[in-house]
Amino acid sequence: MATIASLPQEQSAIRWHPPSYDIRLETIPVPKIQNPDDVIVKVKLAALCGSDLHIYRGHGGVTAVHTCGHEFIGEVVELGSSYGAASAKGRPALYSSLKVGDKVVSPFTVSCGECHVCRLGYTGRCPEGFLFGSPALEGGQAQYVRVPKGGGTLFSLSDPTTWSSSLSNELKEKALTGLADSSLLMLADILPTGVFAAQQAINHPKVAPVVTGKPWPLCFSQADLAPGNEVGLTTEDRTLTVAIIGLGPVGVCAAVSMLDVVTTRQLPFRIVAIDPIEARREKMKAVYAAIDAGGKGTGDFAVCSIDEAKDKVKEWTGGVGCTAVLEVVGNTSALTLAYDLVRAFGVIVSVGVHGEPPLPLTGRQCYNKNVSLDFGRCPARAMFPIAFDLLVKRQDVFGGVGEAASLIDKVVDFTEAAESYEQFDKGKVGKVIFDPWK
Repeated sequence: MATIASLPQEQSAIRWHPPSYDIRLETIPVPKIQNPDDVIVKVKLAALCGSDLHIYRGHGGVTAVHTCGHEFIGEVVELGSSYGAASAKGRPALYSSLKVGDKVVSPFTVSCGECHVCRLGYTGRCPEGFLFGSPALEGGQAQYVRVPKGGGTLFSLSDPTTWSSSLSNELKEKALTGLADSSLLMLADILPTGVFAAQQAINHPKVAPVVTGKPWPLCFSQADLAPGNEVGLTTEDRTLTVAIIGLGPVGVCAAVSMLDVVTTRQLPFRIVAIDPIEARREKMKAVYAAIDAGGKGTGDFAVCSIDEAKDKVKEWTGGVGCTAVLEVVGNTSALTLAYDLVRAFGVIVSVGVHGEPPLPLTGRQCYNKNVSLDFGRCPARAMFPIAFDLLVKRQDVFGGVGEAASLIDKVVDFTEAAESYEQFDKGKVGKVIFDPWK
């Protein structure tokens, strides 16, 4: 077992107490290595995420006191016996290369990186996985955190050769030295989740006719078939219309990612970004304004309230509806709106965390529209390389703190935890980052 030095016995941590709305700053023991694959990380920054509000409000079905938070970046201070050992051969690269002192960022769930599920890239549902900031696994809103299966979970920001990228190693290293930790922290959850939503939509079979310019099902054919009895697609048919419901931090990331996808592929598009809260709409407008002309493409981008969005989609599509709808809220009213906005043979991609209430859509509704529903947790570790590349590209949005176009509103110390949770819950503040040592 390797350690940086003698660690303290106690630490400060942000803790949730049942039944709801009870956040306390407490002193608890510093975590220790429990299994050979464990890593202890000294947390440099941790973030408050919209998903934290489900437990905060008492809607998560949680009854146990625990340390909050699933977004953190920090430094390795202790390694279990699996690291650097001969037995590390054939295992994920970090079991051989991770060192005490390395800078790391963690996805919001643990993943072993070795099972069938992880090998396919579905890391968010690893059978050995746990969610940080839950009774099953203490969270990262603390000075120190234990990371189980660290070799399959963490990303080493000290050794960019251990993960893939469209950038060269030289450019990756340059980016890592130039990017602020507050920016890199977005790789823990919100940016991979936003990228995941956009990728799920653009690669969905229901979207293929618009992307390929071929009608269903010829859009899946690899052969260059001679024209048959089909009428060619018009410019309108080839225009991708997307609605994004929810403009919290993840929704903004989804919008930025979708813009990047359509401009990179040079697709005609219309995007409507929707939120009932004016402050969030203003944030989205500022983010869009900050993106350079090359990143905006030549399509239409509108930021609307709910009623305005319904009118806008009707105007754009003649009442047909959106090709795809990204639901980034996690409640039944957002899903109802998504169904109202999506076209027949459209797709709803939901990455919001839903609770116990049953889905508001009946089988008849889904059948009558041939609508596809794509639900669930982002496999954040698998999405990390794509998210990193977008983070580097869009530092005009992801690089600052506290500016009109910054995704991060402020960095505070742990003493402001209860107030920050309350303000975030009421929509009075956007992304908040905690500095455990401030």
